[in-house]
Amino acid sequence: MFVSKANHPPYSVVVTYTENPQQLIMQAVDSARLAPIVAGSMEVPFFWGDDNFEFDDELARQLGVAMLNVIAAGRPGIKQCLNVTQHPLDRPHSDEDIDGD
Repeated sequence: MFVSKANHPPYSVVVTYTENPQQLIMQAVDSARLAPIVAGSMEVPFFWGDDNFEFDDELARQLGVAMLNVIAAGRPGIKQCLNVTQHPLDRPHSDEDIDGD
């Protein structure tokens, strides 16, 4: 995906699932304009563990899984469609997924 290198304000990303048609829509939104709209909304902090993190393939995978889990939490029919590894691939995990199922 190409993102223009033109000057622009800091973006926030909004990911929305639509049912008709079934798709995920990603929108880049000016963070300052979005802030009052999302004030008081559910936040899902996403931690990567240490000060020497990299935006790598595993972080991207975990972020994608986290976003899909949040979408599925509000749309029960989506949960049955999730076929993703819940735990980090490079670390041992318990027998429970993130949501304890």
